Amino acid sequence: MRNIPTATVSRLVTYLRILTDLEDAEIKRTSSDVLAEEAQVSAFQVRKDLAYFGRFGTRGAGYSVPTLRRELRRILGLTRPWNVAIMGMGRLGQALADYPNFDQYDFLLKASFDSDPAKVGRHIGGVDVYAVDEIDERVAASSIDIAFLTVPAQAAQEAAERLVGAGIRGILNFAPTVINVPSGVFVEPVDFVAGLKRLAYYLQGAPAKERVGS
Repeated sequence: MRNIPTATVSRLVTYLRILTDLEDAEIKRTSSDVLAEEAQVSAFQVRKDLAYFGRFGTRGAGYSVPTLRRELRRILGLTRPWNVAIMGMGRLGQALADYPNFDQYDFLLKASFDSDPAKVGRHIGGVDVYAVDEIDERVAASSIDIAFLTVPAQAAQEAAERLVGAGIRGILNFAPTVINVPSGVFVEPVDFVAGLKRLAYYLQGAPAKERVGS
C-alpha cells in the first residue's frame, strides 16, 4: 500500500460524503471547485488528493459524480462489508451498540465483549455480549475485522493485546490513552476529551461574540 498522508485519507472520506449528497440530489457532474467549497479546502488540494490514485476527471468537464463516488468507495475499501465487535460494554459501548446506521455503511456489528459477569449473556443494542475469554472463538467464528475499544484507559493496552491476539487488525480506540500494537495493525484514536481541550485552547482567545457563536 502506498504511503498516503493521513490527512488525504480523511479528506477522501469527506469528498465521498459530498459526492453521496450530490448523487442523492441527482446531480450527475461536479468539479474540484464544488468539492473544494463543500470540503472547505482549495481546488488544488482536491486535485492533489485525487491524483494519488489516478485521473478521474476531464479538463473543462469535471467529474462524473457516480463514477468518482464509486472509485472513492473502492479506494477506501468500502466495497465489502466489515465485521465489527465492541470491547467493553459500559455506557459508551452500549451507546455505540445502539447506533442505528452502521449497516448503511457496510459496518456490521457482530459481537461485543465484557469482563462483567452481569453483562455477559445479555443482548444489548442488537448484539450479544460475550465473556472476554471467548474473544478468540468469536472473532474467528464471525470473521471480525475491526474492534471498537471502549474500556477504561488503564485496561486499554491489555484489551488491545487480546484483540490483536485474536486476529483483529483494525482498532477504533475510544480509550483516552495511547496503545501500542504490532506492525500491520491499525489504530484510529477517538478522544472526545482531547477535542474539548483543543476547543478550549482556541476559544480562550476568541472575542466574546465568537464565543457565543454569533
